[in-house]
Amino acid sequence: MSFLSEDLKNRIRAYLPRYPNKQAVTLPALHMVQDELRHVPREAVREIADILDLAPAEVYDTMTFYGFFREDHNKLGKTRLWVCRSLACNLRGADDLLAHFSDKLGVPPGGTTADGKITLEFAECIGACEGAPCVLVNDEHELNITNEKAEQLIAKLRS
Repeated sequence: MSFLSEDLKNRIRAYLPRYPNKQAVTLPALHMVQDELRHVPREAVREIADILDLAPAEVYDTMTFYGFFREDHNKLGKTRLWVCRSLACNLRGADDLLAHFSDKLGVPPGGTTADGKITLEFAECIGACEGAPCVLVNDEHELNITNEKAEQLIAKLRS
């Protein structure tokens, strides 16, 4: 029985010509699976390995090397909210902002709200220092975040 949809498998295969070898498609494949399923199940690791002619352990090693990917027991919420903690953001209150988000969402960094809507995390840099302190909502930057803006963002993400 196949765990990944044929569409997802085909999207992974479509990356093969773009890279010098199949192993190089491991990261894009893991990202595609996590984006769709909000985690990377063990069954998906085996299927990615089959597509890329790798051992499942090679795919799993790549997956666990990065703190970005989630496993079955720790799925992402619908929205991934990253609070930047780079030097620029820290100097402008990122730690307090992270604590504020954590308090208002009722989860520690790395946690997902009970309704499964928001996963709160911190990042060392999200590349938007000009808007410090900033956050990343999935793939979108939000700049110059104050506690008031944080409250508005939470309300928007919960709706």
